[in-house]
Amino acid sequence: MLAARHGGSLKLDKQARSLACDISIDGRRVVLAAPQTFMNLSGEAVAQLVPRHGIVTPSQIIVLHDELDLPVGTLRIKAGGGAAGNNGIRSIDAHLGTPDYARVRIGVGRPPGANAGKAHVLKRPSKVERTELDVSVELTADAVETYLVHGLAETMNRHNRRSRD
Repeated sequence: MLAARHGGSLKLDKQARSLACDISIDGRRVVLAAPQTFMNLSGEAVAQLVPRHGIVTPSQIIVLHDELDLPVGTLRIKAGGGAAGNNGIRSIDAHLGTPDYARVRIGVGRPPGANAGKAHVLKRPSKVERTELDVSVELTADAVETYLVHGLAETMNRHNRRSRD
């Protein structure tokens, strides 16, 4: 969504094991990347992207990820924090050596059952969930743009709410 809005197109970066592109948002160079590793190994891609793109501090990084502990259609933006059982976040933390980067958590809902989370995030969403997730994708792109232009506090004030509010 961000690439399309800003004239970019994600292309395979074999060395970084990611789909990536450079775009400009409000005059700022932004590198978009979608790791093509297994989710649990996302940090390996981040570790390749950081030096290649001149990232010198984790505060320059925004990670977008699904969140079982939030209802579908909910966004939460924050800086730092724990992995909350998300192995992809745990991998990024380990490879960066810190959890101190911005995150946009995109609610996908937690199904009933103690071990249903993995199957839930890997299955196709229902038609209703797909509609809510499509809205969440747009809101997530809006949140990233707000973050880049107005900073974390303003982004949290505007976007830490249910998508249908």
